[in-house]
Amino acid sequence: MASRSCGSFLELASGEFLDIPQTPRALPKLTTLPDILSDGSGNSDTDSDGSSSVFRERKIIVANFLPLHTHKDDETSKWHFSFDEDSLLFQLKDGFPPETKVLYVGSLKVEIEANEQEEIAKRLLNDFNCVPTFLPHDTQKKFYHGFCKQQLWPLFHYMLPICPTHADRYDRQLWLAYVSANKIFSDKIMEVVNPEDDFIWIHDYHLMVLPTFLRKRYNRVKLGFFLHSPFPSSEIYRSLPVRDEVLKGLLNSDLIGFHTFDYARHFLSCCGRMLGLGYESKRGHIGLDYFGRTVYVKILPVGIHMGRLESVLNLPSTQNKIKEIQEQFKGKKLILGVDDMDIFKGISLKLLAFEQLLQLHPELQQKLVLVQIVNPARSSGKDVQEAKRETYLAAKRINAFYGSPNSEPVILIDRHTALYERTAYYAVAECCIVNAVRDGMNLIPYKYIVCRQGSSPLDEATCMKMESPRTSILVVSEFIGCSPSLSGAIRVNPWDIESVADAMNMAITIPEAEKQLRHEKHYRYISSHDVAYWARSFMLDLERACKEHYDKLCWGIGLGLGYRTISLSPSFRKLSVAQVFSAYKRTSRRVLFLDYDGTIVPQSSAVKSPSPEVATVLNALCDNPNNIVFIVSGRGKNSLSDWLSPCEKLGLAAEHGYFMRWNKTSDWESLTTELDWKEIVEPIMNLYTEATDGSFMEVKESALVWHHQDADPDFGSCQAKELLEHLENVLANEPAVVRRGLHIVEVKPQGVTKGLVAEKVLSMMVKNGNAPDFVMCIGDDRSDEDMFESILAVVSGSSLPSTPEIFACTVGQKPSKAKYYLDDTADVVRLLRGLSTVSYLTPDLPSELVQVAFDAIL
Repeated sequence: MASRSCGSFLELASGEFLDIPQTPRALPKLTTLPDILSDGSGNSDTDSDGSSSVFRERKIIVANFLPLHTHKDDETSKWHFSFDEDSLLFQLKDGFPPETKVLYVGSLKVEIEANEQEEIAKRLLNDFNCVPTFLPHDTQKKFYHGFCKQQLWPLFHYMLPICPTHADRYDRQLWLAYVSANKIFSDKIMEVVNPEDDFIWIHDYHLMVLPTFLRKRYNRVKLGFFLHSPFPSSEIYRSLPVRDEVLKGLLNSDLIGFHTFDYARHFLSCCGRMLGLGYESKRGHIGLDYFGRTVYVKILPVGIHMGRLESVLNLPSTQNKIKEIQEQFKGKKLILGVDDMDIFKGISLKLLAFEQLLQLHPELQQKLVLVQIVNPARSSGKDVQEAKRETYLAAKRINAFYGSPNSEPVILIDRHTALYERTAYYAVAECCIVNAVRDGMNLIPYKYIVCRQGSSPLDEATCMKMESPRTSILVVSEFIGCSPSLSGAIRVNPWDIESVADAMNMAITIPEAEKQLRHEKHYRYISSHDVAYWARSFMLDLERACKEHYDKLCWGIGLGLGYRTISLSPSFRKLSVAQVFSAYKRTSRRVLFLDYDGTIVPQSSAVKSPSPEVATVLNALCDNPNNIVFIVSGRGKNSLSDWLSPCEKLGLAAEHGYFMRWNKTSDWESLTTELDWKEIVEPIMNLYTEATDGSFMEVKESALVWHHQDADPDFGSCQAKELLEHLENVLANEPAVVRRGLHIVEVKPQGVTKGLVAEKVLSMMVKNGNAPDFVMCIGDDRSDEDMFESILAVVSGSSLPSTPEIFACTVGQKPSKAKYYLDDTADVVRLLRGLSTVSYLTPDLPSELVQVAFDAIL
């Protein structure tokens, strides 16, 4: 089942017009149901005409490039395709059940003429389950070689465009091409997806806003994203001009995966600092609450395909190459490096460290060889050329000084190397060094360990005894993603040349028994955490993350790349003023509970006293003898008395209900609780205030509150957590509770909640023989949830003679125990103004006329 487009791409481009080329026609006749054909153009949205249970479950893998080898025959001009068995995207299918159908969506690495695209798309779908996204040449160039490689990739590797000669500065045209390419990917996916059944797994930084497009087209899409590069710290990431759009794009996924906790921690920090989102860990799973949806974060490094590598080890070509290398370097120890040619792999730093090693240990000068295999660069530019020039100069200098006519200590292999050749070098090398200054994962160490383990056919071919101990030693940079999982490796700071030289010396002189222990430890981990394990684990978590999709009511809000999905309880809906009016009109014993800040006074307002209009409305409601109106706030009693002095009949509950009065002429009532614990809490809060710049302590008569909204977000949150634990420990035997709220830590007496106010007022009305038949409660804060809960508890109990009309309403669309919501304080004031006017209308007035009057007021 396909899904129709919901809005044009121009909306998602934030109002800017783009020259977006037409994508090729929809893929014809794609089988989506047994014996039923679809051309992919059917319309659907959140509703389905048929049961989704008949769909065959599929996994749709989306990446920049398809896992295909592509070759054009020069003589026949025909295209030939085959699966790239070394591609991670192709290998991860081994983690899925055998009956699972895997569909790939991505671009080809070659450009296909427009007149051939439709025919090739059919071939790829029928023969390889691949859906190609043919990007126009200009879009592809600006998208991949422009925004991805010149801006995102350097930034994610901690390279800032401080000056024009150091990386490329942000170019909006490249960003628009990036958005355009992501939109084309979205169109292709929607041609073939069954949104209610298929799971979509998006890979890497090329497609970070794709989740927004897919979520806009179908808000219950099952969507996972895995980032294969580093995610930079917030100080680096915040320099990206489109930082919010990218973050919001990722947050439209259900599950976001990272290789290491460091990368996930940086992402979570960015969400907190730039979007104000908090996260928590529940039963080992990290989750972000994003407009009612829980976006899960998974930390799991990718693995390698053991079978593929072992099969290459058993090839005759590999075995012959191993013998050749052993003969070439007979009597010498071989250190191996395999890296792409770019500025982040640290090849020149590695050569400098090797040069230092030979200088400090002359006895190794004719016994040690560094073989550096250089993979082709994935990007071009002056930085890559400079890195290549520096590498060759260093190698030439080392060979000239420490080499001989028959021997060179540094062997640079700067050409395409077949897999069997690289595998042979892995199997022979005494040590492997990965010295990158910044890298996403880097699977070279994993491949090296598996090749050193060898295989039975390889042992026979190389005359190695099968019972011989397997050894290996790794020197790895602490800045690569695989480093945390290789606890037996020698970790180095690649910028510290001397320490890297010492590490290489340690690697080749370490006792064989220790090499064996380190190797066994690494091999156990790598063999049990292969690519199939990684894919299986990610997909299981994605399925778990999507379980609640149909338990909640979902709808989309926001324009452009700020689009997001609201996900709330099915019974949660906007408060109908007509429904409230009807209930208000037919009842005669009413009680209204209203929060103050964020409910009748805007939270952002600098002037905290109510406007004249609000005061007039409150007075009108209070003047009706059938109404009891209470303001229930966390504010102090003196502040509330001053601000609401014009409202003489208004009931007030201050400091979450610790103080309470029924009207202006009545005395304040207070709960009789001990407050001796304040002497314990105050010096502790003062200590944290002095240690946390931007924080302050608020002293109330019944409570103490520590605020950190103006402190550094990460440090303030960390200090709040520490303060919470500190206070919980020291107050364990005191009649006080410690509560953490939005940017606050509050200590207050036990049993003091806004819910207690609601219970007290309702019970008093029942006692006086005026049991309420209309209850309205409106609030915006977490503390107001206590009121909602208490009112529902009282109503569900047996204390009331009959069930009243209840309108528990939160301000803003967010998860709540309330059944209704209003958008903002303006909505609240309009509602109260309407109710105050209804108070003067005669009960027998026809409802049509009252509705007209009410609409006129609003």
